Amino acid sequence: MKLDDLLKNLEYTCIQGGITSVEVSGIVYDSRKASEGDLFVCISGAVADGHSFAREVAGKGVSVIVAEKPVDVPASVTVIQVKDSRIALAGLSAEYFGNPADGLVTIGITGTKGKTTTTYMIRSVLEASGIKTGLIGTIETIIGDRHIPSSNTTPESYIIQKTFREMVNAGCRCVVMEVSSQGLMLHRTGGFIFDYGIFTNLAPDHIGPAEHKDLADYIHCKSLLFSQCRHGIFNADDSHLDKIMEHHTCDVETYGFGSNADLRASSARLEMEDGRLGVSYHLDGLAEMDAKISMPGKFSVYNSMIAVAICKHFNIPDDTILKSLSQVCVKGRVELLDVSPKFTVMIDYAHNAMSLESLLETLNEYKPARLVCLFGCGGNRSRERRFEMGEVSSRMAGLTIVTSDNPRNEEPEAIIEDIVTGVKKAGGEYITITGRPEAIRYAIENAKEGDVIVLAGKGHEDYQEIKGKKYHMDERELVADVVRDGNFIR
Repeated sequence: MKLDDLLKNLEYTCIQGGITSVEVSGIVYDSRKASEGDLFVCISGAVADGHSFAREVAGKGVSVIVAEKPVDVPASVTVIQVKDSRIALAGLSAEYFGNPADGLVTIGITGTKGKTTTTYMIRSVLEASGIKTGLIGTIETIIGDRHIPSSNTTPESYIIQKTFREMVNAGCRCVVMEVSSQGLMLHRTGGFIFDYGIFTNLAPDHIGPAEHKDLADYIHCKSLLFSQCRHGIFNADDSHLDKIMEHHTCDVETYGFGSNADLRASSARLEMEDGRLGVSYHLDGLAEMDAKISMPGKFSVYNSMIAVAICKHFNIPDDTILKSLSQVCVKGRVELLDVSPKFTVMIDYAHNAMSLESLLETLNEYKPARLVCLFGCGGNRSRERRFEMGEVSSRMAGLTIVTSDNPRNEEPEAIIEDIVTGVKKAGGEYITITGRPEAIRYAIENAKEGDVIVLAGKGHEDYQEIKGKKYHMDERELVADVVRDGNFIR
């Protein structure tokens, strides 16, 4: 592809070399992947600065270097200077792959909680109505029948554009994707305009030296989506709504329980039957229907309202929407397992104190005979998280089962000891079982009628990381093993 075609929508200065006759064979931003004829984009990252590899990639035969800062390379290499290399990478990638977003209805979802579940809800309804839909998110990328495990919630812009092109080629008409605050801050979603931008909710999260400097920065980055979309759908009940909408340029639509929302939920009722937890509610405003969701809690109402709001724009019949929502299941997000009609077993990704507290609070609303919380904490991570999660579980669950998560390079017993410090602070009943398979077996074989058992922390993960290696471990399989043995009440 000609360099001048790649650059046509960028603001830049050509520092050396020409642009009209230069042919580009590929775009790279990882110096290890550079080869002859490539265009290399110098990205200043948290670990390494791509500018320091400019001479190295020039030696590999790259024809063009795009940079923010001066680079010392041979005169045979064209050097393009830009204000922001990440913005440039997004624009270059969009052009390189033929602006594939133009061939898709693009739906981006941002917020602290609910992104993953909501993407699957929306995709479920769209697919059920015959609209082939791709997905990009925390768990995986879905392109037709292909399921590709994810490394980041929102991938780098080059990967997004490449994925969009593959989706278009596979016949997808729509894509729904999670848009993280980091993704927005680092311009990973640059190079196109979303057709729909969605705000779920906001709570303090991802604040620290390697992420956002403070809450204001976190909110600001979330809000960027709404100056990059045509139509915005917002949670009217969230206390941070005004800040999220502060600089929006999109059309506005709202949902919530309040009377001021365009799409309103009311008469929410918790459903618990034969070990299955769900919620039903009534909708009016932009849509009028009675809905029932096969996932627990008020947050499931909010997530499903987003799916309804989006799908009404596609003129999907109410019965298709309702049937899809009643059957949706998201791997590792309050995922109910079929174990026994006398008690409930679920898997959830809750892996910090805030998410665990929210989950346990929701489950306690169902007034279980006993709430059993099984979890561990990751090694080589904050010890504070261990104390906090231990205290939350001890305070809110009838029984805490402390076990191993991903110990990484730490000893599992040392991590468990830290968690127990927090557990003891709240004084709740607990037991420690180091091996996670043994802990899960104990929880199920010692279940009482009316129990709700939550296996927290691993969620969609199907491995355990120990001493630098990942070993296969899928909690669904572990539960199935116990069910097969059948040594528990049915």
